[in-house]
Formats: sequence, C-alpha cells, structure tokens
Amino acid sequence: MNQTTTQPISNYRAREASHYLGIGLSTLWLYAKQGKITPIKLSSRVTIFKRSELDNFIESCREENTTAKTA
Repeated sequence: MNQTTTQPISNYRAREASHYLGIGLSTLWLYAKQGKITPIKLSSRVTIFKRSELDNFIESCREENTTAKTA
C-alpha cells in the first residue's frame, strides 16, 4: 500500500492568494500597494505571496473586527 502525503501549499500566485483570502484580484493588489501584505517578485511576470503572511493578515483582520465590536 502506497500512502501519499500532501504538504500544504506554502506560496500562492496572485489569483490563488485572492481565492484563499476570499477577495478579488484587484483588492489583493490594492492591499499589496497599501503594505497590508507583501508580494514577492520572482521574475518580471511571476509574483507570489507566502501563505504564512496571508494567514497573519486574516488573523489581524479578525482581531480588528473583534476590537471594533467591543469598542
């Protein structure tokens, strides 16, 4: 029996990152321009986003929503 284990994806291209965050592609680029998330340029046509940073961004958004509701 051959068991294959898949490792979670650690980097996403822009379209994949926008799907992961549940936002539009233009919103992803807006957040990158605003410095909310950091794109990593691999070449002139390839940019990636680290999953760990996307997860941190999601967590910070949750914290902002929680803080706003209690204020």
